[in-house]
Amino acid sequence: MVKKQAGFTLIELIVVIVILGILAATALPRFMGIQSGARISTLQGARGAVASAMNIAYATQASQGLASNVGITLDGISIAMVNGYPTSALPAASGIYAAAGLSADYSAVGPSATSVTITVANAPTPNTCAFSYTAATSTSPPVVGAVITTGC
Repeated sequence: MVKKQAGFTLIELIVVIVILGILAATALPRFMGIQSGARISTLQGARGAVASAMNIAYATQASQGLASNVGITLDGISIAMVNGYPTSALPAASGIYAAAGLSADYSAVGPSATSVTITVANAPTPNTCAFSYTAATSTSPPVVGAVITTGC
């Protein structure tokens, strides 16, 4: 009586493991590039949201005929204003961070009376995956800084 083989030989299993290892080694760098690209796109979207919120808040305040330092309400959220635009100061829940509707995926770093840096929270080096918002002064409008993506 001849015995039939059941299962795979050791050589067949090793060949399959080697092939899977080669596929993983070539796919992993591409996957890492996808994550970085996603963080960059997320950051650019947040910058756009901040720029839009800045202009919407200004238009809302102007249309209501309010003084330039009087707060407004956008979508049920109180927004603190300075010189006609959202503030950058703490608490972040009432300044430009709140006006733009940014989620927990972002962090507000160093909010002060004049500027705040918004970073992607899960970036490898968040301080270099960021952009800044500088509040308006009596002589100049607010500035939304360029996106820095070296640490994304």
